[in-house]
Amino acid sequence: MEILARADKAREVFGAWGKSVGTGHHFRLADPLSEASVAEAEAQWGVSLPEDYRAFLLEVGAGGAGPFYGLTTLSRTDAGWLWSDPGGGTVHERLRFPFPDVEETVRAQAEHERKEPVESHFEDEAAFDAAYRAWLAEDEKLSDWFLSGAVCLSHEGCGYFHWLIVSGPQRGQVWLDERPGDGRFSPLEQVGFADWYLDWVEKTEAVVRRGR
Repeated sequence: MEILARADKAREVFGAWGKSVGTGHHFRLADPLSEASVAEAEAQWGVSLPEDYRAFLLEVGAGGAGPFYGLTTLSRTDAGWLWSDPGGGTVHERLRFPFPDVEETVRAQAEHERKEPVESHFEDEAAFDAAYRAWLAEDEKLSDWFLSGAVCLSHEGCGYFHWLIVSGPQRGQVWLDERPGDGRFSPLEQVGFADWYLDWVEKTEAVVRRGR
């Protein structure tokens, strides 16, 4: 990573340098974790991390330099082991639950949207406001359920996030959440963590070569 940092003299690698003080991963990796630390984190959240990601944490780093604005970092906090939150919102308490089936999530979302309160159906504004607040609370619960069994890996920008599935039939796959732009939450052609990360390294090397 130090070689890439020195070679990117034009600072052309997206997300590496940031636009303000304190942003960008600067090609720095957090120190790797010990086997005991990773096992403790897995035990805390009731998961068995995908083998390639687990090996990365042990042999390469706990987070930092990586695709887009960098990898989220797994570290010990006052609340135990947590992944740093770049806005994706890893729901740690639901990591042990299987990542839901895509068709099931689409049906659940459609059903929830059909239940959105319509102001004209209520006698007064107060009743509508109460119903709408209750609907929003259910919306938050539904969003948490959508992210069951998934760790936020990286922020792509514009509210798009990459996720690693750690529980359920899709375990080991990397997914891209493009819902903020009216897109979908979908897998990257069955890509796992190692392929996803190495693809970034390869593309980054190409950008650096062009900038020389």
